[in-house]
Amino acid sequence: MSTRGLITSDLRVAVQGTEILKGIDLTIEPGRVHALMGPNGSGKSTLAFAMAGHPGYEVQSGSVTLDGEELLSLPPDKRAKAGLFLSFQYPAAIPGVSVANFLRTARMAVRPEDLNPTKFRKLVFEKLDTLDMDPAFLGRYVNDGFSGGEKKRLEMLQMTIIAPKYAVLDETDSGLDVDALQSVGRSVNALRESDEGKDIGFLVITHYPRILKHVPADVVHIMIDGRIVKTGGPELADEIERDGYDGVRDEAAAAARA
Repeated sequence: MSTRGLITSDLRVAVQGTEILKGIDLTIEPGRVHALMGPNGSGKSTLAFAMAGHPGYEVQSGSVTLDGEELLSLPPDKRAKAGLFLSFQYPAAIPGVSVANFLRTARMAVRPEDLNPTKFRKLVFEKLDTLDMDPAFLGRYVNDGFSGGEKKRLEMLQMTIIAPKYAVLDETDSGLDVDALQSVGRSVNALRESDEGKDIGFLVITHYPRILKHVPADVVHIMIDGRIVKTGGPELADEIERDGYDGVRDEAAAAARA
């Protein structure tokens, strides 16, 4: 019987010969929100890209399984089909590809023959309404000329259309104003409240705790220098907001010396 969850075990990852992740153990359960916080350069995005299969990140050892299926041996598209979704910090533009075609292709890639065109159109407009997005979005080219907030809204729309098993949100709050951040929160929470999204597990990667006010975390992890050095409840994010990362960094250094 397979173990459910997005489970990372003793994961070590290098970039251009330099070890960045130094043995990561992390389990994201279905239906739960985990937050991964840490200062810039601590390795948070490296974890996201290694999970997704970015070729620039060399996995030296360890494993990542999704509901019992080993991901590291799969190409990126197979990882997505297995149920993994990654929201990028800096989404790329795709001139010439309309949002409508992009969404349809993405849904069909992970759920072939799942919805006929009429049902798919109904789903898209339901999600647009939930996220308070203008239907004119559908005729635009993917991220071409989009503001930062529009790019993140489109990623959240894509996530709600695909409804993955596990979603990794890599600094989705980066550069967002208050309105865009609230839109991200609404999209995540609307997905979690839907029938198809209630069992999705989330890993929210962030530098600042502000997104957690809109997407409350069940568990908070702190990463320092490629290691998860502290795990706690939602109050840990409040501690970081109040005191910064220096205290946690000092605790980790003292533990390493002991």
